[in-house]
Amino acid sequence: MRKGFWRDREEIFFVGIGGVSMSGLALCLKNMGFRVRGSDVQESARTAALRRAGIEVAIGHRRENLKNAQAVVKNSAIREDNEELAEAAARGIPVVERAELLALVATQFEKTVAVAGSHGKTTATAMCAHVLDGCCGSVTAHIGGEDEKFGNFYMGGEKFFVTEACEYKENFLRLSPDTALVLNTDPDHLDYYKSAGALAEAYRKFCGRARSVILCGDDKIAGQVPAALTFGFSPRCDVSAEEVRQSGGKYSFILRAGGSVFDRIRLNVYGRHNVYNALAAASVGLLYGFPPYLIAEGLQKFTGIRRRFEEIGRLNGARVIADYAHHPREIAAALQAAHEICRGKVSVVFQPHTYSRTKSLFGDFVNVLSGAEELVIYKTYAAREYFDEEGCALTLAQHLPNALYMESVRELALYLRASLTGGGLALILGAGDIYYAARRALDLLHGAKSR
Repeated sequence: MRKGFWRDREEIFFVGIGGVSMSGLALCLKNMGFRVRGSDVQESARTAALRRAGIEVAIGHRRENLKNAQAVVKNSAIREDNEELAEAAARGIPVVERAELLALVATQFEKTVAVAGSHGKTTATAMCAHVLDGCCGSVTAHIGGEDEKFGNFYMGGEKFFVTEACEYKENFLRLSPDTALVLNTDPDHLDYYKSAGALAEAYRKFCGRARSVILCGDDKIAGQVPAALTFGFSPRCDVSAEEVRQSGGKYSFILRAGGSVFDRIRLNVYGRHNVYNALAAASVGLLYGFPPYLIAEGLQKFTGIRRRFEEIGRLNGARVIADYAHHPREIAAALQAAHEICRGKVSVVFQPHTYSRTKSLFGDFVNVLSGAEELVIYKTYAAREYFDEEGCALTLAQHLPNALYMESVRELALYLRASLTGGGLALILGAGDIYYAARRALDLLHGAKSR
């Protein structure tokens, strides 16, 4: 990207603009005054939202889409033989990785808070945005999901920039944040890192690129990296929760920080795991010297992220809830939250996300899913990967004696109709297209009822 890129606000083209992170960056660049266009393989709610924001979106990847673009942005999921990338190479147009562009964007703000972790990033990033917005009113947020108030991008000022720091392929090492917030370092993406030790080393390098570090004191990385603050349930942490209470699946707690005890914080989202996320966001507010009562108000204004324990419908008197959980620890947290709000039977539908993750964490998946009362394993969402029998959904189902294996929306619809009863709950888990499959299944069933 040439030296005068930011000054001249050149025309930039996003390949795969409909992705949640890419669309957020596109909106950010548009708000900064750039001429922004892009392409994607299909129409979606996000491509429609981009058009409403004045961004031209082409459906289908074709060479002629580039027009007068002076820079092209791609992410790790775009294949190297993509027509638009080939056209950029032929014309000498600079091609920038999404992570590199994100790092450039971050430099335009006074302070950057980068949220890292194998899971919880999206929720914690959104919580941080709500906290900082409530405390100082000058924050821009790039969120890896759809916050109910902010969406996946919110521009509210130039003091703070809050963003997710993705560990995949060491993308987060492009960032040099003022504050690095590390939620956890659980093994993931081992197809790239090959070992948990290599992943932990990447997190340590990420922390080394920041001026200040906030760590989960209950994670194994604590003690290995100098931290300005630690958070967690342990009283040894600088920021911790006391008198944790649950009512209807939603939690409240007394915030303890620096030896002082503050007012009770009440969360408006489900699940005990969100106490961790709230402590992380509170730690960011405390690090920057904001008063605890404003931090509490910001956290209470957070009402959730789409696909994070989202109720997507009801059937036969039962609730149908979708959650993005695709890692064993996330699944455990979602199961706990489901049992806290449901007195009846909990039916689980899980779609594995990538063959490599299923293969590398196979035993953990078997352990966490073995306790499900009723279980469906839906066909693998392969994402960027090729078929691997050892890590496929069918192989996982065969190691779970109580599991049914399914591959179609029709099968899923028939299962939900037969399985769900009043007072029960269906928990739809996965980061792939299972969310849309479940919604289509419900539409089929409700359409059949109305005829």
